[in-house]
Amino acid sequence: MFIVLRLFQNKGAIISILIILLYILLGVFAPYVAPYPPNEVAIEDKFDSISLDHWLGTDHLGRDVLSRLIFAIRPSLLMVLIALIISVGIGSVLGFIAGYFKGIVDSIIMRICDVMLSFPSYVMTLALIGILGIGLENILIAFIMTRWAWFSRIIRTSVMQYVEMDDVKFARTIGISHFNIIVKHIVPLTLADIAVISSSAISSMILQISGFSFLGLGVKAPTAEWGMMLNEARKVMFSHPEMIIAPGAAIIIIVLAFNFLSDALQIAVDPRFSTHMKKKQVKRGIMT
Repeated sequence: MFIVLRLFQNKGAIISILIILLYILLGVFAPYVAPYPPNEVAIEDKFDSISLDHWLGTDHLGRDVLSRLIFAIRPSLLMVLIALIISVGIGSVLGFIAGYFKGIVDSIIMRICDVMLSFPSYVMTLALIGILGIGLENILIAFIMTRWAWFSRIIRTSVMQYVEMDDVKFARTIGISHFNIIVKHIVPLTLADIAVISSSAISSMILQISGFSFLGLGVKAPTAEWGMMLNEARKVMFSHPEMIIAPGAAIIIIVLAFNFLSDALQIAVDPRFSTHMKKKQVKRGIMT
């Protein structure tokens, strides 16, 4: 509760949350918000400039850029959120098991994580896309397979700290089941840590899916996706700069929002991360 209160005292966090919620709502209600269908072709209207009919103009096929930008939220953000939730779910379960029970169980899970983390995520993702093929579903599967181990290792480290707390030791002593101890005593304490690493991870996932789509390895045409829109606009980036500015700005804004939220969450969880607090501590001689 105190973490939430501290979070909402941060203006940057509030703005970031509002931006993220706006993106999510636009993506969910895209068919009702977008002025045109995303793949509606009108060759006679190609490269129309910004107007009341087309607020961001049209592309090389006469498709409304604003409509495609809104529909692109679905693969670029909403699908990435689903992949993130699955990755966090798998990583959390294994991290809780490894951190709580330790011993041989911990060793087995961590050795598997070591194998998964021994390859750079970009290289691993590219390899999986090469094996599974190009497409949104395959790139999301690749994200899940390359991310769960990272979440598992971080959550396991967090759990191992909380297992040594007095209330957890007391719960074990009086015979409360392991499941109830994890759910009631450890999970609530780790939620803030999970939120911090999740908000940080999703930024890189958004950039990756946009990058792969830009290279032709992600979402297939004619599906609207920000990276795909950048790829389509690069040939006319000087004659029609609005074509490349719109999807580029959409990516930058949402990535910055998640980065600011991640920083704000970290400060809310541990105020010592605040620059303002660090300056005070330095003045008092607490930190050097």
